[in-house]
Amino acid sequence: MNAILFSILLQLSAGIVVLAEIFIPSGGILAVLSIGMFGYSLFLLFSSVSVTAGSFALCLDLIFVPVIMLWGFKRLGKSRLALNTCLTREQGVVSQSKELDAFLGKTGIAISALRPSGTAEIDELRVDVVTRGEFIEKGASIEVIAVTGNQVIVCPS
Repeated sequence: MNAILFSILLQLSAGIVVLAEIFIPSGGILAVLSIGMFGYSLFLLFSSVSVTAGSFALCLDLIFVPVIMLWGFKRLGKSRLALNTCLTREQGVVSQSKELDAFLGKTGIAISALRPSGTAEIDELRVDVVTRGEFIEKGASIEVIAVTGNQVIVCPS
C-alpha cells in the first residue's frame, strides 16, 4: 500500500477514534490509540514521503482535531448519552428545608464558638449556623437574620 494512502487512512481513522473517545468512556485508552495513530501517520509522511507532506498533515491535525473535539462535545450535550433530567419543585425536589425558614428572626445561644460556623441552640433545637464572617464566642446570644439554602445565618444580638 502506498505510504501516502496509508497515512491518510490512519489520519481519518484517528479522527474517528477521537470522536469515539468523546462518546465512549474508555478511560483514555482510545485517546492513547488516536495519538499513536496520528503519530505513526506523521512519522510515515515525514520519513517516507517528504517533510513538506508531513508538515502539511501536522498543520491539518492542529486545526481539525480541536474542531472535531468541539463538535463532538457540542453533540454530546444533545445526545441520549448525556443526562438531560431537570429536577423541579413539582417533582418534589427542594433545595431548602422548610423547617429552617421557621428560625428566621428567632434568637438563641451559641453552643460552640462560631468562627464563622458552629452550633447554636434555637427553640431548644441544636442547629448548625454560620455568621457573616465575624467571630462569636460560645454562650453568646445570637439572632437568625437569614436562611439561604441550607444555611442558617446568625449575628450577635
